[in-house]
Amino acid sequence: MAVPVPGIPKGTRDFLPQEAVRRNYIFRTIQEVFHLFGYQPIETPAMENLSTLLGKYGEEGDKLLFRILNSGDFLSGVPAGIPYDSSEWSRYICDRGLRYDLTVPFARFVVQHYNELVFPFKRYQMQPVWRADRPQKGRYREFYQCDADIIGSNSLLNELELVQMIDEVFRRLSLRVLIKLNNRKILAGIAETIGMADQLTPLTIALDKLEKTGEEKVLQELSAAGAGAEVIEKLIPFLRITGGNESRLEQLSEMIKASEEGRKGIAEMKELMGYVSSYAPEANVEFDITLARGLNYYTGTIVEVKSLDVSIGSICGGGRYDNLTGIFGLPGISGVGVSFGADRIYDVLQQTNRFPAGDTTACSVLFANFGGKAVQPALEFVRKLRSAGISSEIYPDNAKLKKQLDYANRRNIPYVVLAGEEELSEGKVTLKNMTTGEQKKVAVEELADVLRNR
Repeated sequence: MAVPVPGIPKGTRDFLPQEAVRRNYIFRTIQEVFHLFGYQPIETPAMENLSTLLGKYGEEGDKLLFRILNSGDFLSGVPAGIPYDSSEWSRYICDRGLRYDLTVPFARFVVQHYNELVFPFKRYQMQPVWRADRPQKGRYREFYQCDADIIGSNSLLNELELVQMIDEVFRRLSLRVLIKLNNRKILAGIAETIGMADQLTPLTIALDKLEKTGEEKVLQELSAAGAGAEVIEKLIPFLRITGGNESRLEQLSEMIKASEEGRKGIAEMKELMGYVSSYAPEANVEFDITLARGLNYYTGTIVEVKSLDVSIGSICGGGRYDNLTGIFGLPGISGVGVSFGADRIYDVLQQTNRFPAGDTTACSVLFANFGGKAVQPALEFVRKLRSAGISSEIYPDNAKLKKQLDYANRRNIPYVVLAGEEELSEGKVTLKNMTTGEQKKVAVEELADVLRNR
């Protein structure tokens, strides 16, 4: 009888050593940039109280929360006589959920630790999040986010810094990207101008799907949400604005000039674009009036980053939130942040073959094991190389040399050191380059320097 092969839930993944090393390359690159810009690390629990999470991501986001059943007899909390309904019953049998993103838990963190923090507070956080989404290419149920936020300041210099940081990260990763910018106040101004001032959320949710589904589907969705023909007619010119960033802003400024909120958004966007032009001139930035990122807590600048080489959706995004801490009892603290999608970045690097060739192994040198009296000197060599910062290991068994060399090849270990009795009697070792096959005798005391130079 065949033993069934174990599996994992859909939308999750195992990572083999080479994949894990490559992921660490991404995390390390992003973390180095976070440090460069003065951000401090924090961590929060994988699960939060549902009262913390619900109502922060819109109706669609609430549906994607993974809920955790209460411990023990969880059904005892359901009042008698309530007919079964999954959404209704979950109120009584689930008090906690897996975090959907890192921003809402961060807002909770700020309120809870307010007296321990120095403001403006610049934090970064690199942890997994979970969404009960339908798994598909580039979309997972468990994935890592790498967030950076500045909270306690209204200055648009913070948005400039985030643009600079995004540009630096992707420059270091050798990826071509487009950084899209918009402003929630501009979207509010459009909604007010076309007669949807009280329906901003349906408008932003629909606009957020424009690139994926096209104009016709967006208009159909708005119509289904109750937007009349006159409203739809007024919206169409906004969707068809063309030209460069400055031209688009000028056209839009004229179109929503009757909206005070819209004028504020235009002014903020012009100021930010001015900063970007002067202090991040190499960044590829585009003002996109249809960019909405349908999260309810955004109030100002909205950011989204797209790969120019792979069609995979957003690989980084974020925005300004003026009162996210207010829902936890601390109103009036503005913040802005972005989140790098490490898993999608991995997919882009893989598909474009941009991973560094030398970052595929955790070990640089393998010492062959010849057994007997040769083991002790090899162990001493390994210890000294590690002290010199060179990753090394010894094959644990006195196996045939062919097997040991095959192990090095399969592990992509670039060098093998052969230290048998003959070499040791000469005070030397044989260094074998596993890529070229070249072998060279090296004095024992020179081994570390030779390897370091190579």
